[in-house]
Amino acid sequence: MNAILYINKTGCQWRMLPSDFAPWQTVYYYFRKWKLEGVFEEVMDALHSLIRKQAGREESPSLGIMDSRSVKTSHHVDSDRGIDGNKKIKGRKEHIIVDTLGLPLAVTIHEANLHDSKGAPQAIEKLAYKFPRLVKILADGGYRGDLADWVKKKFGWILEVVLRPDECPSKFQVLPKRWIVERSFSWLENFRRLTIDYEFLAETAEAMVQIAF
Repeated sequence: MNAILYINKTGCQWRMLPSDFAPWQTVYYYFRKWKLEGVFEEVMDALHSLIRKQAGREESPSLGIMDSRSVKTSHHVDSDRGIDGNKKIKGRKEHIIVDTLGLPLAVTIHEANLHDSKGAPQAIEKLAYKFPRLVKILADGGYRGDLADWVKKKFGWILEVVLRPDECPSKFQVLPKRWIVERSFSWLENFRRLTIDYEFLAETAEAMVQIAF
């Protein structure tokens, strides 16, 4: 596990692992095995629950905050990639939903050309049956449309769209709790493996984000 954390933090290639770790083939074998078994997501969820308890919070949050960012992919990546027309980025889009502490509730990754409102269900569905106290999800204007009705009908949750100042009649608007998810994205910038998406598969990139959190 230390070798996997080393790769995630430093961004080094599997074959370039220092010799004081196990052979890279062994490390990669267990990384792939744990990825397919969902171990990284389970560990992320367990740590999330532990930190909430230590902070004096209920194990299940009542509020989620959702956002996405587009990340460039390496030139050798061919699958699950597209062009984000707004941000002019060719790569993949990371959707995360966090609690009010900034801890991840769900992570999903898909091609960058998929609109937020179309990619969000993949992340939202990961919350099902895991957080019984969940009532509301905050999101920005990119999630407007029929998504709120779908969330309400399928899960009974409220999807509240919080508009940015340039989307509001008044120029000065406070965006309560929206900064929390932006801070969570900034945490990922401490991991060089995530600054550019080098993974052939989106599910592998997803595992790397889960490990970082």
